[in-house]
Amino acid sequence: MSKDSASGSGAAGVSDSERLLFGGELAYDIGWDQHEGAWLGLGLWTMARRLPRLAGTGLRLAHLADARALRVVLASEAGRGVAQAVGLVAVNSVLGHVLAAGSTNERLTQALPALAVVAVTAFLGSLLRSASTAATGALEPKVQRVATEQYLGLVHRTELSAIEDDEFHRLLDAARYGADSARRMIRYCTNTLNSAVSLIAAAGVLTVLHPVLLPLLVLMTLPSAWSSLMISRQRYISFHAFVQHARAGHLLGQLLTQKEAAAEVRVHGVGPFLLGHFRTMAETSEREQTRLAHRAARIGLAADGAGGLATLLTYGALGALLWGGAMELAVAGTAVLAIRTGAASLDSLVLQVTELHQESLFVADFERLCREAKTRAIPVGGDPLPERLREVRFEKVTFTYPGSGQTPPEPTLHEVSLAFPTGKIIALVGENGSGKSTLVRLLAGLYLPDEGSGTIWWDDVDARTADRDQIFGRVALMSQDFYHWPFTFRVNVGIGQPGQAIDDRAVEEASGFSGADEVLGGLPRGLSTLLARGYRGGHQISGGQWQRIGIARAKYRQAEILIVDEPTSALDAVAEQRVFDQIRALAATTGQTIVLITHRLHSVRHADLIHVLKDGRVAESGTFEELMDPATGTGDFRDAYLVQASAFDAAIPTPSAGDHDTLRTQDHA
Repeated sequence: MSKDSASGSGAAGVSDSERLLFGGELAYDIGWDQHEGAWLGLGLWTMARRLPRLAGTGLRLAHLADARALRVVLASEAGRGVAQAVGLVAVNSVLGHVLAAGSTNERLTQALPALAVVAVTAFLGSLLRSASTAATGALEPKVQRVATEQYLGLVHRTELSAIEDDEFHRLLDAARYGADSARRMIRYCTNTLNSAVSLIAAAGVLTVLHPVLLPLLVLMTLPSAWSSLMISRQRYISFHAFVQHARAGHLLGQLLTQKEAAAEVRVHGVGPFLLGHFRTMAETSEREQTRLAHRAARIGLAADGAGGLATLLTYGALGALLWGGAMELAVAGTAVLAIRTGAASLDSLVLQVTELHQESLFVADFERLCREAKTRAIPVGGDPLPERLREVRFEKVTFTYPGSGQTPPEPTLHEVSLAFPTGKIIALVGENGSGKSTLVRLLAGLYLPDEGSGTIWWDDVDARTADRDQIFGRVALMSQDFYHWPFTFRVNVGIGQPGQAIDDRAVEEASGFSGADEVLGGLPRGLSTLLARGYRGGHQISGGQWQRIGIARAKYRQAEILIVDEPTSALDAVAEQRVFDQIRALAATTGQTIVLITHRLHSVRHADLIHVLKDGRVAESGTFEELMDPATGTGDFRDAYLVQASAFDAAIPTPSAGDHDTLRTQDHA
C-alpha cells in the first residue's frame, strides 16, 4: 500500500490484518506542512544554505564523543584537498612539457620534477585518506553512544504522562533511528568535506584554465543533484508514514518466539494465524518499497538523460574552444582531467549532501525528542519535605488522564479528600476502575493533580512545588505487576536502592523477611543466579517466587511509605497470610507507613484506616469496626465484605459440633 493510496483512499486502503489486529491503518498521514523539520519544498539552494548547520550537528556530536579523532579527520581531509589541487597543477605542468617542442627525451626529462610532485601528492593523499578512515571508524560508534545516552538520559526523567503518550512514543521511535543516523552522519560529513575540498581544488584549476568551464561543470551535475534530493525526500516521507506499521510487523514476528506466548501459540495453534498476518503486513511494506523503487527509477532515468545532454554540451564547448584557438592542447588535456575530477567531486558532493540531509532529518527528530523530553521533564529541585513527616493529605484532588479519547475528558478522580498518617496501615479498597491505582500514583509523585484542582500536602509542603526526587525517595512500590528485571537475584533485590553498592547481607536479610530465602536456597548460583531464561546460566522461577522477591526488594529499599498493590495475587493461602503478617510487622517495628490495595477484604481487618473508593470518589473512610457498623458506615464496604465472606463460608463444609470450639479458638488467635 503506497503512501498516496493510504492517504487518498482512507479505510479502503487498509489491509485486513491492520484492521483486524490493530483496529485500523498504521500508516500515518503526517501532515508535512505542519511537521517540524518538513522539507517538502526543499530545493538545491535551500539545501546548500542549510549545509553548514547540518554539518554542525554532526560535528557537535563528534566533538562531544572524541574531539581528538575529529581533529584528525578535519586535518586529513583538508590535507587531501590541498594535495589534490597541487597534483592537478603538477599534471598540467607534465602535459605542458610532454606536448612541447623538442625530442622525447628532453620533454620527459623536463617533465620529471612535475611527475615526482604528482607521485608524492598521490602518496600523501593515500596516507591522509587512511588516517581519516581510521579516525572516522573510531568516531562513529562513539557518536552513536553519545546520541543514545543523550535521549535516554532525558527520557528516563520525563513525566510518566509523557511515557504513556502515544505521540511521544512515536517520536521516540524516530529518535532511536536518529541516534543511528547520527553515527552515519559522521561518515557522510567526512565524505562531504572530502568532496567539497576536492571540488574547490578542481574548480580553482578550471577557473584558472578558462572561466567558462566552471559553470559547465555545475550544469553537468545539477540533474544528479535533483535526482538524489527527490529520492531522499521520498524515503524520509515513507519512513515516517510507515514507522509504526514496520514496528507492528516486527511485533508479529516476536510473538512467535516470546516465551510468554509460547504455550498458547502451541496449544491453541496460533502460529499459522500470526504467520499469515505477518505475511500480509510484510506484503504491505513490500508494496511501499516497490513503489519507492519505481519512483526512484523514473527520477533516475530523467536525471540521466538531462545529465547526458549537459555532459555533451560541456565537452562540445571544450572542443569549440580548441577549434577556435582559445585554448592550447595541453591546457585542454588538463581541463579534461579537471572536469572529470570536478564532476566526480561535485556529483559525490551532491550525493553526500543529500544523504547527509536525509540522515540529518532523522537527527532532527532526535533533537526534537530531546527538546520535548526537556519540556516534559520532572522538575529538578523544589521545596524540601519535612524530615519527620506526619501525614500525606489529599485535599479535593481531581485528576484526568490526558488523551483519554473522551470529549470532554472524564476525570478518573473527583475531588478526593483523604489522609495517609505515617506509621499506620492504610487500606484502599473498591471495585476495579474506582481509581485506587491512580490515587497511589499521585501519592508516589508520578502524577500531579489537574491544574487548579486540589492539592496533595506532605505536611505543609505542596507536592506541586516539592522536590519530586525527595518524594520518590520516600516511597517504595510493590505492585502485582512489578518488573522482573532480567538480572541476577542479587540485583533484583538490591535494585531497590540503585544509587548505592549492593549489600549482600542486607539482600539476604530482606529475602529472609519476605520468604525469598527459600527461593534463594534453591538457585544453582545463589545470589549470582541470573533470573532470565534465554541467556547463558539463566534460571526461571514461578510467579509466587517472584512476588516474594518483590517484597524483599521493597523491604531492602527501606522507604518511609510502602505502597503495596495486590501483593498476594500469585501466592497460596499460607504464603498470603505470611505476607500480611509481614506487612503488619513493618508498620509495628519500623514505623513504616503501609498503603495496601487489595480486593481480598478479609486482609484489611487489621488496617488502622480504610478508604473506600467508588467511581473516582471517596465513598467512606474509617476503621474496620466503623465501616462494619450499620450506624456509622455507608454500607459500601460492609456489603462487599459480607458478599466475600458468604462466598467463602459457602465453600467450606459445615463443621461438626465438636469443631466449633476449635474454630473459635483459631478465629480468636
